[in-house]
Amino acid sequence: MTNYDLIIRNGHIVTSESVAKGDIAIKDGKIAEVSINEGIGAKGANEINAEGLHVFPGLIDSHVHFNEPGRTEWEGVETGSKSLAAGGVTNYFDMPLNSTPPTINKENLELKRKLSEEKSVVNPNYWGGLVPENIDNLKELYDNGVIGFKAFMSPSGIEDFHHADDETLYKGMKEIASIGSLLAVHAESTVICEQLAMKKLQEGKTSARDFVESRPIISEIEAVRRIISYAEATGCKLHIVHASSRKVVQVVEEAKRRGVDVTVETCGHYLSLTVKDLEEKGGLAKCAPPLRDEDELEDLWVAVANGEIDVISSDHSPAPASMKTITDNYFEGWGGISGAQSTFNIMLTEGYAKRNLPLEKIVVLMATNPAKIFGLSNKGDIAVGYDADFAIVNLNESFRLEKEDLFYRHQHSPYVGMTFKGKVKTTIVNGEIVYENGYFTKNI
Repeated sequence: MTNYDLIIRNGHIVTSESVAKGDIAIKDGKIAEVSINEGIGAKGANEINAEGLHVFPGLIDSHVHFNEPGRTEWEGVETGSKSLAAGGVTNYFDMPLNSTPPTINKENLELKRKLSEEKSVVNPNYWGGLVPENIDNLKELYDNGVIGFKAFMSPSGIEDFHHADDETLYKGMKEIASIGSLLAVHAESTVICEQLAMKKLQEGKTSARDFVESRPIISEIEAVRRIISYAEATGCKLHIVHASSRKVVQVVEEAKRRGVDVTVETCGHYLSLTVKDLEEKGGLAKCAPPLRDEDELEDLWVAVANGEIDVISSDHSPAPASMKTITDNYFEGWGGISGAQSTFNIMLTEGYAKRNLPLEKIVVLMATNPAKIFGLSNKGDIAVGYDADFAIVNLNESFRLEKEDLFYRHQHSPYVGMTFKGKVKTTIVNGEIVYENGYFTKNI
C-alpha cells in the first residue's frame, strides 16, 4: 500500500469547479491522489484531519511590494511572506519598484531573487520593470524568469523607477510582444491628475475628498483606453492593475469583445473600503487610485459576480507609520495600503458570507486565473500533478483583526478592528506545513 508524505483527510475540497468532501494525498511536494467521498486507504507519514474545514488551493497574490533590497525598513521578504502565509497565500509576485535597486535589469533581478529565496516562507515570483532607460534589458529579464513587466503611466513616487511616457510604452510593448510576455500597467492620466491636484492645492483644498477628486475615475479610463490602443497596435498582452471602478472594468470588457488580449485586476481595499474610511482612518487608507464611494464599491462587486474581473490581489504597499501620518493635507503622506494578510478574509467575508459569492469563484479569482494568466502551469487548483499548495480554512470561525495579529514589519492596516468570517488555520507550501494555528513551522 502506497505511503504518502502527507494526507489531508475529510476536508471540503474547493476547486475552480466544485466543493466536495474528500481526501488529498501529497508525495514529494506534489498532489499524488485526490479522492472524493470514498477516502484514501493508504497512510501518510503525516496526516491532517480537516473535518469541518475547507481546503482551498494555495492562493496567488500577483501584486505585492516587499521593498527588498534597499527599503527593508518599509517591509521585507520575511515579514511580507509570513503575512501572506497567514492569509492563505502560497505564491506571490513581487513588484519591481520600491526595491532599491529596482528590478530593471538582470543583475538587479538576481539580487532580489537571492534574498527572496533565502527569506521567503512561500513561493516568490518577480515582475520586471519597464522604464524609459531599460527597453534593451527586457529580453534578458524575461529569459531570466520574470513573470511579466510593470510600467507606470503616471509618476510612481519612487525616484529610481521612472514612469513610462507614450513612446516608451509603445516601444516597450513591441519588444514585450516579440518575446511573448505581458505588460501590467498602473493606469492613471498624468495630465488629468497633476492639473486637478495643482488646482486643489492652489485653492487650499486638501481634504480626503479633495485628494480623491484630484484622481477621478475618468483619469483611469483615459489611461486604460490609451494603453489598450497601444496593445491593439503592438499585439502586446496587457494586464490592468488595481481598477478602482466598474467603469474602468467595462472599458476592458469592450476591448476583450474586440479580441484584445487584456485582463484586469482589482484589490481587496476597493471591495471593502470607501472614501469615508479614508476620512476616518487617514493615511492608513490612502492609495492610488484612491478609494471610491459606496456606490462604486457595490458596482465593483457586481463586476466580480459577473466574471468581468480576472484577478483579485492585495497591492500590498507598506510604509512606516511616520510616512502614513496625515493631519490636514491628504496630498501628503505615502499612498499605499498594507493588506497582504487580509485579502482572502475580505473575499470570504464581503464576498462569500455577505454577498453569496461562490467559493469556486474566489478560487478562480485568487488562484486559477492568476496561474493561467501568468503561466504557472502547476499552480492554482487541486488536481493530481499540481503543486501541493493549500490553505485550510474554518469558514465558521469569526475573528476581529488586531494589530498584534499582523506579521507585517509595521503592524498597521486599515483592516485592524474589522471582524472577518473565515479563519486560515493551516497553510501548506510544496507539501510542507509552513503556518498552523497562528504559528510558523518553517525556519528561515
